[in-house]
Amino acid sequence: MNKKQRILSSALKILAEQGLHNTPMSAIGKAATTGMGTIYNYFPNKEALINEIYTDIKKQESLLFENFDSNKPIKTQFENYFTIAVTFFIDNSYYFAFMEQMQASPIITENSKEEGRKAITPIFELLMLGKQQRIIKNIDIEEILMFIGGAILSYLRWYYNQTEKNQTSLENQVIMVWDAIKE
Repeated sequence: MNKKQRILSSALKILAEQGLHNTPMSAIGKAATTGMGTIYNYFPNKEALINEIYTDIKKQESLLFENFDSNKPIKTQFENYFTIAVTFFIDNSYYFAFMEQMQASPIITENSKEEGRKAITPIFELLMLGKQQRIIKNIDIEEILMFIGGAILSYLRWYYNQTEKNQTSLENQVIMVWDAIKE
């Protein structure tokens, strides 16, 4: 892992654990075992560091759907999308903790948000196709995406507060969300 990756990884972990406002750059430097000058060689400020972590997570999220099988029925594709998205954040708890903090943060720039929107292009296109084929409700795609995102966020919050993990609960969520958006 090079210095920049070590800084990003350490920053992600400490920001997820301590929160954005409780994490000074000096704590990130200590966690990354590097000097402040090295951090500032890569990132002009904390906001730039945070935006890079955000876009890195979104890029990894978009890679999950590279081999998405568009030949399957829309329902099956949706079920796969939802399951993959939730599993991604279950497998990467620091990503979830970080992204939950950044959900409405003014620190995330428009450029970073645009990169983030690219991560959901496959589901956007799937929903558009579903609307055209009258499989998905004729509701604005942004509203449907907000609903799906809210369901994913709520499920993950619930999941992380459970002492016993139950795979059936994710399957139930997929069914309920599909039932809510289908025509």
